[in-house]
Amino acid sequence: MMKRVILTALLAGLAMPALANDTPYTIKDGKVDAKTMNGWKAWRAAACERCHGPNQEGMVGPSLIEAMKKLSKDEFKNTVLNGRIELGMPNHPALAPKIDDLYAYLKGRSDGVIKPGKVESFE
Repeated sequence: MMKRVILTALLAGLAMPALANDTPYTIKDGKVDAKTMNGWKAWRAAACERCHGPNQEGMVGPSLIEAMKKLSKDEFKNTVLNGRIELGMPNHPALAPKIDDLYAYLKGRSDGVIKPGKVESFE
């Protein structure tokens, strides 16, 4: 019985980091990791707020707060890089080198752990 308890505890401990790694961002004291900070900078540089609003809550384009709850990472990448011209979303192939960072930032906003406004890095 004791061996089963120890084995279960060890396996649970191994599973925890794997679950944590599924989150594409890291937040400490309200500040973000460097990758997520780069995503916020990419958002600003690409002027995505013109369509999606300054707080990603939608304007001409849809709310990304809601969209990021439904889109897989691959669907997000495809939409940003290839566009959805029929819906008015242009393609942004120049964002390819920063797409994972942008995803991390927008996912954090959608999850509610990154507040609207200026973002600061802890790194």
